[in-house]
Amino acid sequence: MKKNIILLSILLIFQTTLFSHSPNTANITGHTIDRVTGEHLPFVSIAIRGTTLGKTTGATGHFLLTDIPAGEHILVASFMGYERVEKSIVAIAGQTIEVNFELEPQALELSGVVITGSRNEIDRRESATVVGVLSSRSFDAVGATRLSEVLSFQPGLRLENTCIVDGAPSLRINGLGGQYTQILINSRPIFSSLASVYGLEQLPVGMIERVEVIRGGGSALYGSNAVAGVVNIITREPLRNSFAISNQTGIFGRGLTDINTTLNGSFVTDDFQTGAYLFAVANNRDAYDRSGDGFTEAPRLRSETFGFKAHHNLTNQSRLTLEYHRMHEFRRGGNMLDKPAHEADLAEQLNHRINGGSLTYNRFSRDYRHRFNAFASAQHIRRESFFGACEGDDFEQYGFQLFHAGDHHEGYGRTNDFTFVVGAQYTYSLDNFLFMPAQITAGIEYIDNNLEDHSDHREHALKQHARSFGTFIQNEWRNERFSLLIGGRLDRHNLMNNVVFSPRANTRFALNNHITLRASYAAGFRAPQIDDEDLHIPFADGLPVLIEMAEDLKPEFSNSFNFSVDLNKTLGRVSTNFLIDAFYTNIRNVFALELAESRHTPGQQVFQRVNEEGAVVQGLNFELTLGLTSRFIANVGFTVQSARYKEPYEWADDVDPIREMLRAPNQYGYITLSYTPTRRLTISATATYTGSMLVPHLEGYINHNELFRTPSFFDAGFRIAYEFQLSRLLRMQASAGMRNIFDQFQSTALNAGRLRDSGFVYGPAMPRMVYFGVRFLI
Repeated sequence: MKKNIILLSILLIFQTTLFSHSPNTANITGHTIDRVTGEHLPFVSIAIRGTTLGKTTGATGHFLLTDIPAGEHILVASFMGYERVEKSIVAIAGQTIEVNFELEPQALELSGVVITGSRNEIDRRESATVVGVLSSRSFDAVGATRLSEVLSFQPGLRLENTCIVDGAPSLRINGLGGQYTQILINSRPIFSSLASVYGLEQLPVGMIERVEVIRGGGSALYGSNAVAGVVNIITREPLRNSFAISNQTGIFGRGLTDINTTLNGSFVTDDFQTGAYLFAVANNRDAYDRSGDGFTEAPRLRSETFGFKAHHNLTNQSRLTLEYHRMHEFRRGGNMLDKPAHEADLAEQLNHRINGGSLTYNRFSRDYRHRFNAFASAQHIRRESFFGACEGDDFEQYGFQLFHAGDHHEGYGRTNDFTFVVGAQYTYSLDNFLFMPAQITAGIEYIDNNLEDHSDHREHALKQHARSFGTFIQNEWRNERFSLLIGGRLDRHNLMNNVVFSPRANTRFALNNHITLRASYAAGFRAPQIDDEDLHIPFADGLPVLIEMAEDLKPEFSNSFNFSVDLNKTLGRVSTNFLIDAFYTNIRNVFALELAESRHTPGQQVFQRVNEEGAVVQGLNFELTLGLTSRFIANVGFTVQSARYKEPYEWADDVDPIREMLRAPNQYGYITLSYTPTRRLTISATATYTGSMLVPHLEGYINHNELFRTPSFFDAGFRIAYEFQLSRLLRMQASAGMRNIFDQFQSTALNAGRLRDSGFVYGPAMPRMVYFGVRFLI
């Protein structure tokens, strides 16, 4: 084996010398090995910083870079699960140099490049902002097929179900509802209010490389809505030629199935100047009726997704990237699922067609001091919907018919939503600015969202054209031990009277190699515009529940403070990391919903969005990660918080005013355990905990409105996966697991039938499920 490797190296050098094309270029050859085991590492990314030049090592761990411009360069080797390594080299024209890398296994994945905290690529450990990362390791541990299934495995994050009929998910960060979170795709805010209703469940993990999370205000970087935090979904890049096909089938209830099939392919040219990553996903999930009364507690889902992400290196210092995705999803909940929606006693039916994409141009100087990018992103959503319920004998008590009357079927709707984002960003790095090295970033961004929602339940269509122009600037002083970032953003929003200035300040100080302190301040705001909850129509007592905005609704403004201590220590063979993150957010003119009389149509339950005086959300996030080399990894996160209005809030006339925010438990957390006794076998266990909280329950099935105190829930699961080497190029991974082992599920008001309050939902979204998977990789 060693003789073959030596011979291969000699042949590579000989070939390079023989076929060198330019007298002003050089070639680089070498290999990558695991520092602990001494084994060669395949598929390691080798790149020259400040250029588009690079490739991955082959199956034997060797690489060859040709036609490298002569001069000084920094060669970077990176691979998931290993420390990133950089080496300074001098390429001499007409010659071939050998550069070898020894990569240190990184059990805890504490390093790695992130971009969300500053809009620039930076090592996670040097970021002035705490950036959480969910990677493929997290996806595999949970056995996730949808993004929604993995988001709760980050401190401060909690995914909840907001409708028991159609399963609409919502992500809460640090106790604040989904409307306070800015969701990005490849750093672009094209995830509109309509996309937020069901989008987290529509995105398959097959298209996602990683998810970056920032807790705390982010309006200084990303504009309106980034009050609670930012979730940035980074889609996969083409790194090497590969292909994978997988299927995961879940079985739940009485023989019901959740079938997910995925195709992934990564293709790059021999010179690595052009590449494309393609994906296609199909999902089919049966509806679930927990109580056996014929009404579903989880909807039927049918979806297909496909898309690609491609790049072409225009020069050694410039790249063009194109991304596109198309999704189609049909979901139906209620009863009589085999009949048209308007013939059911209760039905919520949605048919989404989503087309989105982006075009990005990146250019940087050879010394990487100057970096510029221009981008355009867009997403169009067309939704056909039905929200309806029948009131039985009292069907026409209001003097009109709410639903199926003669040849006209009431309850249907259609929605068109188009979001367009365009902007540019420039970054300049200085060796010294005033007192230390610095990086100045400035940019502009225009966001345009045009929404039109027609529904038979409303007298007039919901129409909104929201436009926002923002410009931002920041400076970050940074060295290995200290960071200070100061910046701000100006936004001119057409739904607000005045220009909004959102400042931010972040600092990082490494006391030593083991202790890092971080502190931050950020302002945020939300414009008085249509939210995701306005575009979803639940039912209670057979009546539609609508949301209207008060005519005098004012914008929300927030101030967020965070302070964290990050402890990182290796004790013998055990690596440890302990993070304590304290957060405090003060919201002025906070939005709240109050039960009101309908201003247009009788026979409806209407909530009005009004301004309360304010609210304060504060608490502590804890995260502990332990790693015994890379074989055993434990990650535990827990949040203790308080989310309260400054003055008592009257949700309904017949309910006592409260200060506690709804759907905001004071404690919640998660745990993941992963054990890899051999390279081929992985065993993982996961669990989430949700403490007690207040959930509103509208009258109908019950005699009066009430605020229900839920029990706590513990949702646990496990997964076992083993990889078989079928041939030199073909591998197969077989897996099996279980979710919600203890079958934790809501037990209240499940047999309410057509009178149910579909917004009265809590606990895990799905019952116990056993699943089996197989994946073939080339």
